Amino acid sequence: MKQQFYSYIQNLQDQICKGLEAVEGQAKFREDLWERPEGGGGRTRVIENGKVFEKGGVNISAVHGKLPEAMQKMFNVGEADFFACGLSLVLHPKNPMVPTVHANWRYFEMYDDNGNVIQQWFGGGQDLTPYYLFEEDAIHFHQTCKTACDKHNPEFYPKYKKQCDAYFWNAHRNEARGIGGLFFDYCKETETMTMENWFNYVSEVGNSFLEAYVPIVEKRKDLPYTPENRTWQEIRRGRYVEFNLVHDKGTLFGLKTNGRIESILMSLPPNVQWVYDHHPEAGSEEEKLVNVLENPRDWL
Repeated sequence: MKQQFYSYIQNLQDQICKGLEAVEGQAKFREDLWERPEGGGGRTRVIENGKVFEKGGVNISAVHGKLPEAMQKMFNVGEADFFACGLSLVLHPKNPMVPTVHANWRYFEMYDDNGNVIQQWFGGGQDLTPYYLFEEDAIHFHQTCKTACDKHNPEFYPKYKKQCDAYFWNAHRNEARGIGGLFFDYCKETETMTMENWFNYVSEVGNSFLEAYVPIVEKRKDLPYTPENRTWQEIRRGRYVEFNLVHDKGTLFGLKTNGRIESILMSLPPNVQWVYDHHPEAGSEEEKLVNVLENPRDWL
């Protein structure tokens, strides 16, 4: 399974980068291969200062070795060997009318002293963070997520949509990071789902990513915007940074396990503002967004 999934994310990284470069039209992804001293490595691809994307990354990694102490505590186990691989992406567009997007699909294995697999699971999801709310974009993104889920189980979309709203919640601000999508974790073998079934589901969601996001970018990338729109985008990006550094398990896990810092912090936007006690104007488009972030909505 680990080889099957690693091959899948290598191909998916190629597909996604190709699809994003086509919509970008100017900048190209720069590739950076790296090795982890404790075992494994990755292929980081970053795009910067483009016509459409101010900054973004589509990264894959496959790491293995002794389970770090922080993870032993997290999983409540003693010393063990592990393997983990995944694809993680974040895209911060230039135009405030285009939403930021994040996605991640991952696989994990843990072994006993004889090298037998004692635990294995999949996780992942994809979510949208707009700066200006276009309801048809939110509906399109969620509908694409639901279509992918429904091919495997009609209960998956409502369940993982709810988990996404709960996970991407900035508790210290009492608002969502964005308008959600899907979030699933610890997807293990059950009576109804084999690991092969989970692989098929996770890869279905991964394959739906470009269809979920690119049409929104195409529709919004050339819309006019003002310096005020840009300021709002940078203030909202500040909330994105807060979530990633305060709450995000993946970021915290990477920081605690001697992960590669450039790849971990690739998700942070280049230009951000923190304005003291900022509130959007009553009745404005900015306030409309905040109202939705404070009360997550069912889009379908």
